[in-house]
Amino acid sequence: MPGLGAAQPEHATAGYLGAYGRMLLIRRFEAAMERLRALGEVQGPIHPYAGREAVAVGVCMALEPADYVSGHDHGHGHALAKGTDPEALAAELLGRETGVCGGRAGAASVIDLQNGLIGCHGTVGGSIAAAVGAGLAAGRRGRVAVAFFGGPSADLGYFHECMGIAAVRRLPVVLVCERDLHAERARGIAGADVAGRAAAHGMPSQVVDGDDLWAVRAAAAAAVARARSGEGPTLLECRARGLDEDSGGAGTMPRDPLAGARERLLADGVAADVLQELERGVEAELDRAVDRALAAPHPDPAGALATEFSPAR
Repeated sequence: MPGLGAAQPEHATAGYLGAYGRMLLIRRFEAAMERLRALGEVQGPIHPYAGREAVAVGVCMALEPADYVSGHDHGHGHALAKGTDPEALAAELLGRETGVCGGRAGAASVIDLQNGLIGCHGTVGGSIAAAVGAGLAAGRRGRVAVAFFGGPSADLGYFHECMGIAAVRRLPVVLVCERDLHAERARGIAGADVAGRAAAHGMPSQVVDGDDLWAVRAAAAAAVARARSGEGPTLLECRARGLDEDSGGAGTMPRDPLAGARERLLADGVAADVLQELERGVEAELDRAVDRALAAPHPDPAGALATEFSPAR
């Protein structure tokens, strides 16, 4: 599968073909983990990321491998978008010693420092503070730090505290609010939008169609370039229409970003058989990853010395 990265030209079909494959991998990975959870192989919930794949993948297309990403409790989407190996991630959710965190983190707390994933956070809004903290170091290393968080996080006090720190210090941070409009029908947020809140801190912001991979990548590329050049943070409000997070993957999806990306690629001249070959390759890769993860041993509590930061692999 072609890799992701800022070196991809804005309209390079090959880059977007690889990104579509990564979106499909996230969707299929989640479905596979839900099946294994039903069989008792995965302990605990798998918070669905379905319907938001274009956000994580589009943003990560604009990043370099060494850049930092901080995710929320739907963290498998962010991990796979940033480059975490699907076998290591599957083994993690299955509690195997070959997992990316030695089988200790589970779905909502994955860390993969080798790929710049500084953590996924079960605490609402925890990713924001983590990314701003990483931004203090990122600027000295020529890197950028990205926080993914949901709409309700913007109603918390430290959302503004973190924005204030990032703005005053001109940190190389991109704050990506993943607004799941489908889920928010039930609980919503205060006010009409999140992007408008950046004005109080003199921070630029943009509302982005989170179902459109091309739109997300373009907005993220501009925000990342701004951060990397020393101009400070940006807030992106990516509005998607994913599944209800409590539906367990059984809900409806008003607008599927995967279908939209596939249609765009066909319209841009990618042959149907090329897409089909890519899709078969993703399925085969995932099947192999899951089989190997299932075959891996569980960690031995008496002898395993790994931590979630340094798994024994």
